[in-house]
Amino acid sequence: MGGEGPTLVKGRRKSGYSPDAPDWQIEQAGSSAVLFRRGEPAPIVAEWFRDRYWRERNLIVGKEPGRGAVLFVRRGEQTWALRHYRRGGAVARLTVDRYLWTGLERTRPFREWWLLRDLHNCGLPVPNPVAAHVNRSGLTWRGEIITERIADTRSLASVMTAGGIDAGAWEAVGATLRRFHDRGVDHADLNAHNILLDAGMQVFLVDFDRGAVRTGADWKRRNLNRLRRSLYKIARTGGGAFEEPDWNRLLQGYGSAA
Repeated sequence: MGGEGPTLVKGRRKSGYSPDAPDWQIEQAGSSAVLFRRGEPAPIVAEWFRDRYWRERNLIVGKEPGRGAVLFVRRGEQTWALRHYRRGGAVARLTVDRYLWTGLERTRPFREWWLLRDLHNCGLPVPNPVAAHVNRSGLTWRGEIITERIADTRSLASVMTAGGIDAGAWEAVGATLRRFHDRGVDHADLNAHNILLDAGMQVFLVDFDRGAVRTGADWKRRNLNRLRRSLYKIARTGGGAFEEPDWNRLLQGYGSAA
């Protein structure tokens, strides 16, 4: 990644969205709309957001399970991560993947794509967004996002359950979180599954659904508290290695990055 440059947009949209940005475009056909960067070498088509398209061509190379299940697919020399937006909690009993239509620019795939574009442009360690797709049906919509897969990484959760993390890695996680917080980036679901580490213990954040750029400090404490609960839950239920000194090392890294 390069140096952290442009200032992220803070405002009503809270997504980094800038309507006059020159580096993206939207293609609409019928009820579908696709958002992508200008200058893509091949046209982005709605079929790419369907699991069946990749399955029929034998281009699925992996899958990350869970409510926000991610499908890893091969596109030329790249591997992409395809994620369909799904409901959680009590609402999922009524609808698995439909959301109320309040305008295209307010849909979660588009907002997440714009935010990732801004973070990536600023040099923060996030996946490069490829495209976002929304399909409207009356008063509701469904959607997906495609990002480039960050190669040779594992989630913090899987590293914990595989045998633990050394002090330097915990400090690296804390320092990386501080970089995001100093830029005003609120990750709405900061947990051990959305933090990735490579073999050199470089840290990345993924899954910025409902993420935002904010001012203030209360949300930063909520971010850290949410992560702390996630780490203890993995240690309690998944056999992951995590103790209070590990959390203190994370906070040490967070503080040293000031």
